[in-house]
Amino acid sequence: MSSQVGVLLFKEVWETNWRGDMDRLTLEEGAYLVRLARRAIEIYLDGKVPKTPENVPERLKRKSGVFVTLTTYPERELRGCIGYPLPLYELAEATIMAAVASASQDPRFPPLSPEELEKVLVEVSVLTPPEEIKYSDPKELPKLITVGVDGLIIEAGGVSGLLLPQVPVEYKWSPEEYLMHLCIKAGLPSTYWLTGRAKIYRFTAQIFEEESPNGKIVEKKLSACQS
Repeated sequence: MSSQVGVLLFKEVWETNWRGDMDRLTLEEGAYLVRLARRAIEIYLDGKVPKTPENVPERLKRKSGVFVTLTTYPERELRGCIGYPLPLYELAEATIMAAVASASQDPRFPPLSPEELEKVLVEVSVLTPPEEIKYSDPKELPKLITVGVDGLIIEAGGVSGLLLPQVPVEYKWSPEEYLMHLCIKAGLPSTYWLTGRAKIYRFTAQIFEEESPNGKIVEKKLSACQS
């Protein structure tokens, strides 16, 4: 699933599938997911179908949203990013599916080649379930958003778009710019969020990334900044 998401199902999916396990993953568990994502891509590029290992740590069997992001090294330019914003699948399984999709199905890029794999960084973002931001005046929205903490989803008129919390930090966007780019991601006019006709959801993410291809894995820390 790409960033075009069916957010109208959020409430139903959350209540049905989320187990209420909101505790944070350890670095070891996050590193396991990053290695799992890279291995899944390796297997896929070898012409085989990656499967979920039998010895997955118990906490990685919970259902959770997840995105896998690929960036070039050392340039750190985006090379693919696809995921599942809703807790539809067990985390390990979702990570495998998102990794393969990021390498082969992101419409913005050609499929990753085997030669490229050793020149990209793998990043895994584990998401909390989205919750709707309630507002009476859309002009209040920037004050309700914390850049560096909140990932955002917009839903309006049958279309939707998602931006991970690390994106506005990387581009140094203000909350207003964040909302504008969120609208653009959904194919909406950049100022659509000011109409009051959109539903805006937020989520947070734990982000684990490689420092170098197939190298040390760390938890990425974002700096929070509110308008």
